Amino acid sequence: MLLAFSGGLDSRVLLQLLVQARANHDFVLEAMHVHHGLSPNADQWAEFCAAECLRLEVPFHCAHVHVEQQSGMGIEASARRARYAALLAHHADYVLLAHHQDDQAETLLLQLLRGAGAKGLAGMAMHDPSRRLLRPLIDVSRTELEAYARQAGLQWVEDESNLDMRYDRNFLRHAVFPVLEQRYPAAKSTLARSAMHMAEAMALLDELAALDAASVIADGKVNVESLGMLSGQRARNLLRWWLASYGLPMPGLPRLQEMLQQLQHAGDEAIIKVRVHEASYLRRYRGWASLSVEPPIPDRAGLQWQGENSLLLPANGQLLARYDVANGLAMSRLQGRKLGIRYRNGGERFKPDAKRPTRTLKQLYQEANIAPWLRERLPLVYLDDELVLVPGIGVAEGWQARPGEQGMMLDWQPLQPGSPY
Repeated sequence: MLLAFSGGLDSRVLLQLLVQARANHDFVLEAMHVHHGLSPNADQWAEFCAAECLRLEVPFHCAHVHVEQQSGMGIEASARRARYAALLAHHADYVLLAHHQDDQAETLLLQLLRGAGAKGLAGMAMHDPSRRLLRPLIDVSRTELEAYARQAGLQWVEDESNLDMRYDRNFLRHAVFPVLEQRYPAAKSTLARSAMHMAEAMALLDELAALDAASVIADGKVNVESLGMLSGQRARNLLRWWLASYGLPMPGLPRLQEMLQQLQHAGDEAIIKVRVHEASYLRRYRGWASLSVEPPIPDRAGLQWQGENSLLLPANGQLLARYDVANGLAMSRLQGRKLGIRYRNGGERFKPDAKRPTRTLKQLYQEANIAPWLRERLPLVYLDDELVLVPGIGVAEGWQARPGEQGMMLDWQPLQPGSPY
């Protein structure tokens, strides 16, 4: 298990509890401090965390991350994204977070003010198996944590940014909740309980979406005609569930309505491209909707395959090699020469079948049912200036492995929604 250890009160208490539990239970505990570099005290916090873990005999890791401050997401969101990326990249069965009841109440109020739906109002789950997250303190108030820490004689660091009222969460914590608690002393626990009720309602909506998906979704794609047979509410619920399955953030209601409108009412030949998040887009082709990741390709030439089992393509997935006798590109005829990787310029012609004439790649792509937006991204394999292999299409006549001859095929695996690029 990996503890997200900031050095603050919450994670310091959780570290202590986990060390005590480790004495009686068989589990491996590690801690990671994510160094954002945003505070002049950041190095001191990392040193404190390292010293505490050394004293308690907990293996310690410090991950330095870059927080993009011009992303448009805001510093809080950018820092959170970088933090989770670092934590989840570490090999561990679960990542333990020290979120508590006060955090849950603040999250619910923030989501209400943002007009979030049921998923947002469900707050933070104690157990999030999809992301391997555990929040064992989510039902414990900060007051209780502080009382325990003082009784146990624990030390912790104070992040000066927690007092900065420019941040929404700090504004709620220091300006809004004190006023609420004057009239409603149990405001935080009551709001946290509401989040739990919303989480139960969200679980039911997910179950309904899973039932609808059985008749609407196949191989990760949405059948547009079947989607149109659902009520508007169920169709939107299914789309939310589908997007969440890829780890994509939930779009607002206007964007969700736009998706449904374009899917169901645009003409069959219309090119649909609705941005979902960053470089992920909703697409439709021949009655099916799919998600496509389409960042700009930084280098359209110059890549070479040199015998690797997999070759990463900049911002464009990867090529995977598979070997078979009498199938694929004849290895003996390569004579040690390297294969070049390029992309379409237009007008390319290819002949993978000796019994059929040479045709354009456009014709071959249409015949193979390859979606239009993938055609410009599909890597082409050249030997010198001759096109010898097109993933998903085949190997050029004259370069195909014969009976008893070792062959190699390169398959293209596009970027998946929610994956880094």
